[in-house]
Amino acid sequence: MLDIARIREEFPILSRTVYGRPLVYLDSGATAQKPRAVIECTERLYRELNANIHRGVHYLSSEATAMYEAAREQIRTFIGASSREEVIFTSGATASLNTVARSWSERFLREGDNIIISQMEHHSNIVPWQMAAQARGAEIRVLPFDDSGRLCTELLDTLIDSRTRMVAVTQASNTLGTRPDIETVVARAHAAGAHVTVDGCQGIVHGGTDVARMGCDFYAFSAHKLYGPTGTGVLYGRRELLEQMPPCAGGGDMVESVSFEKTTYAPLPLKFEAGTANYVGAIAAAEAVRFVSSLDAAAVEDHERRLTQLAHRLLSEIEGLRIYGTTEDKCSIVSFDIEGVHNYDVGMILDKLGIAVRTGHHCAEPVMRRFGVSGMCRASMALYNTEDEIEALAAGVRRAVRMLRK
Repeated sequence: MLDIARIREEFPILSRTVYGRPLVYLDSGATAQKPRAVIECTERLYRELNANIHRGVHYLSSEATAMYEAAREQIRTFIGASSREEVIFTSGATASLNTVARSWSERFLREGDNIIISQMEHHSNIVPWQMAAQARGAEIRVLPFDDSGRLCTELLDTLIDSRTRMVAVTQASNTLGTRPDIETVVARAHAAGAHVTVDGCQGIVHGGTDVARMGCDFYAFSAHKLYGPTGTGVLYGRRELLEQMPPCAGGGDMVESVSFEKTTYAPLPLKFEAGTANYVGAIAAAEAVRFVSSLDAAAVEDHERRLTQLAHRLLSEIEGLRIYGTTEDKCSIVSFDIEGVHNYDVGMILDKLGIAVRTGHHCAEPVMRRFGVSGMCRASMALYNTEDEIEALAAGVRRAVRMLRK
């Protein structure tokens, strides 16, 4: 069992009040709160070690560079990548996915090819592929999910053909909580000669990641959902693919030599890290990884599962409420709507009660269209949430229903 009280003490924001009520933060799927170690790391770096990396011989620059590259190694170990050259720092998962779509498509995508995207993707794993397909004259195909939110991987064989070049899929849906069978997706895609990109923003937080076991070709996540800083992300890519892909941004640090006649590029991973890196963000992200790694992963998973089951049970008792995403192995995300009540109104009433949830389409409009709704309320739980907070959520939703149905 996790010592939740001790864990909550590591997150200063959880002790604050909202409208005179204790904060109940159930929006970690949008951004997770930060432990004291990450906050203090960020402050310490700016106070004691603010110097540009890779570009100076003085002490501060050398030390910052060493810490930045140590952060890369920390991330490499955490996700199971085989070499540091396969870990690229970006400004977030959106930048990571755009980098793959733009650079990979320039090298590997041709007119008449096709890209398969799962129906449950976040916009960041849809729009970049649409842009790439439009630029190259390729086709987008959609792998659907069923009423429970299960991705219909058995339909892959009806979509994949000899011109399939990429399959884009989430490790865990940010709306439904579904955790697709990634290894099956990878196996079927690779058997057809296609590559696989995984959006790991939710999956890396709820269940962890081993890219070697998963077998994917590219993997993207954001540090701010993993208890780390905003503005920092990671792109993992198989080295043999990254070496063939052109950089998608030019500037300092990604070059080996520049002249007006010819520019040669730096080796991996710097080839994809143009400009001054967010070295503070990368180092603080590694601190977040250390925090997560210090916890019992199985105990965290069990705690989040119990919170999810409790939320399902209590919310299901409310008349007219429907939960979307009911697969058995879902992560700790519970999205719902209530017949005759707008999700924004529910969210606003919950906010006045000190309860933070997400409302709207969650950057997953195809999911909303699949269920015929304009939006949902979403409670996304993390390791620092408690059963009392889930009970407060259910009580708040009941109160909102009573007020809004008058």
